[in-house]
Amino acid sequence: MNLLASDITALFLTLQLAAVTTVILMAIGAPLAWWLSRSTSRFASVIEATVALPLILPPTVIGFYLLIAFSPDNFLGSSWLTLTGQPLAFTFSGLVVGSVIYSLPFVVQPLQSGFQHFDHKLLEAAETMGAGTLDRFLNLIIPLTRRAFATAALLGFAHTMGEFGVVLMIGGNIPGETQVLSIALYDHVEALDYGRAHWLAGGLLVFSFALLILLYGFNRHKKSGAKQL
Repeated sequence: MNLLASDITALFLTLQLAAVTTVILMAIGAPLAWWLSRSTSRFASVIEATVALPLILPPTVIGFYLLIAFSPDNFLGSSWLTLTGQPLAFTFSGLVVGSVIYSLPFVVQPLQSGFQHFDHKLLEAAETMGAGTLDRFLNLIIPLTRRAFATAALLGFAHTMGEFGVVLMIGGNIPGETQVLSIALYDHVEALDYGRAHWLAGGLLVFSFALLILLYGFNRHKKSGAKQL
């Protein structure tokens, strides 16, 4: 049974959401993970707990509070409305904000772990040789922790692809605007259209499994290469 045009639209919307979210997550998550890996502040554990909340909170709880925050009656929603002229709830932009928050621990934690195992003496040596902050980050930190970066990017992308509770709460089910694959799948199941539901569910299953094989294969290859060295 073939997919509907709306399913194809939902697929591209989901890929777009995952790509945009992953880029933002890497930009935010890398410096945050670096700070957490080096900080001795007593507030670091509070920040760590806040970042990790999506791992244990039901997605609908996060979505509910985000929906309230996105309201024009609250600071975030009213500020966004003033800046852009558009509401934040039930829009693609709102989905991006919610996805960034919901997938943040899947990016920060692998990066933090990678940074914690990084030999900081190398940074000190590079600094004494005149390497600037950006130079050290691009030419030293990223190459030596690329496995953590790859893991973070793949997990962030894959986790965003499979979101349901958060995106349903803050985005609703608007075809072409906020209807992602997980919502389209729910629609097919609700309509007892199991044929198309199998297409979407099976596609997401194969895609997720392929990403995990890629991830674990990459990590295993790097480990075996390190042992040979």
